[in-house]
Amino acid sequence: MSNHPASGVNFPGLPATELPWDRVTLSVVIPAYNETATVESLLRRVREVPLKLEVIVVDDGSTDGTRDLLEELEGELIDQLIFHEKNAGKGAALRTGFGRATGDVVVVQDADLEYDPYELPILLEPILSGRADAVYGSRFLGGPHRVLFFWHSVGNRLLTLLSNMFTDLNLTDMETGYKMVRTELLQSLPLSAYRFGIEPELTSRLAQAGARIYELPISYHGRSYAEGKKIGWKDGVSAFWSILRYNISPPRVPKWTPPSTDPWNEPDRIAAGSEGAAEPEIGSGSSDSGSPESRENS
Repeated sequence: MSNHPASGVNFPGLPATELPWDRVTLSVVIPAYNETATVESLLRRVREVPLKLEVIVVDDGSTDGTRDLLEELEGELIDQLIFHEKNAGKGAALRTGFGRATGDVVVVQDADLEYDPYELPILLEPILSGRADAVYGSRFLGGPHRVLFFWHSVGNRLLTLLSNMFTDLNLTDMETGYKMVRTELLQSLPLSAYRFGIEPELTSRLAQAGARIYELPISYHGRSYAEGKKIGWKDGVSAFWSILRYNISPPRVPKWTPPSTDPWNEPDRIAAGSEGAAEPEIGSGSSDSGSPESRENS
């Protein structure tokens, strides 16, 4: 078996071993709200991923001690730590994190351990190989998953179907928490959702921009409500209205044109790599967490 980071996926004509894994930085945006039970374990698992990482955590007004715990982990596991004084919702936390990302590619990583960070290289490969601008990890394409909540599954599929009708996509899991997007593209999208409406909004904006979207199977380890799951039927109703809102009267979304040369294939990066220039330690990011700008209230 190949020993490259994404050995589970390969594309004809572009062996993954030849991809520039050492020249790309992945910004991992982690929204956190009352996640003391899981956030440290999640961060340690993220840091074990064999990629150059920028870890951005946005605490969305936690009241259970998550904020204090994150402050202790800053510098060791977190590159940028941002606080919302009041809970504003997942969408607001993600928009804050997206705006602070400086890596080449951004991925959303929930803090609850439902999604496995070890699968991040697999999601990154279609972007690195030049075939995708965004990659969704689908819970419905065959990956191992914990068996939970029949009606949640039905609701997710219905929302995905409705979204597909408007966007003319054939996604299987629009509501997935694993969404990975080129940073330049992501930061060009007009996003405004505050809560879980960010999922259909981001999908509609990517479709309106003409982005190339891939789906790959992922594992999923869902939580029960007793274990801390937060999303409920009211969020499903809200997502329904969000799909209508973000597709019926969309703002002007600039059409996306992939760059002629990806940033990780720019001559200066290639030269730096060939000359043995110092690179951020794989799996630890390039932290500037000691600067006052990297910790702020929002």
